[in-house]
Amino acid sequence: MKTQFRLLIPLATLFVCVSAVAQEPVVGVAGAEADALFTSKNPQLNTNKQAAYHIMKDLLEANHWELADKWLTAEYHQHNPNVASGRDPVVKFFESIRKPTPIPEHLGTKIVAVVAEGDLVIVVTPREFTDPRDPSKKYSTSWFDMWRFKDGKADEHWDGATITPPPPKSN
Repeated sequence: MKTQFRLLIPLATLFVCVSAVAQEPVVGVAGAEADALFTSKNPQLNTNKQAAYHIMKDLLEANHWELADKWLTAEYHQHNPNVASGRDPVVKFFESIRKPTPIPEHLGTKIVAVVAEGDLVIVVTPREFTDPRDPSKKYSTSWFDMWRFKDGKADEHWDGATITPPPPKSN
């Protein structure tokens, strides 16, 4: 009996470890289904969610940074380590790396969730990366953007960004 029990412990450990590396894919919705996540019955939360919606669709997705003054305060406090605070530096950063495209009718970015509480709105999106353990495979995870709103405009932003490494040196 003790021998059987000793054999069961490693087997049980193996099953626990296998499930620890298993993953459910992160799935989001797009289009009208995503648009609906940016609404609330509470008028203040709805205003903030709608501003987050336009930041996602008009600014981040379609790159119409000439509209930034409608959705971002001049002070716009930025907690992403790659972009300076202030609306003007944010606009300059994005205009230098992306060109505008037509603003779509519906959000094309897939959305997992939109949560609003008080003056904060959090938008969660799926992300897919190459598996560093096996470059032939991909894995999914989630990304978040969180804004603090002031008078219907984003005044502060957080996300999960880390410092972008410099491009590799060419020989």
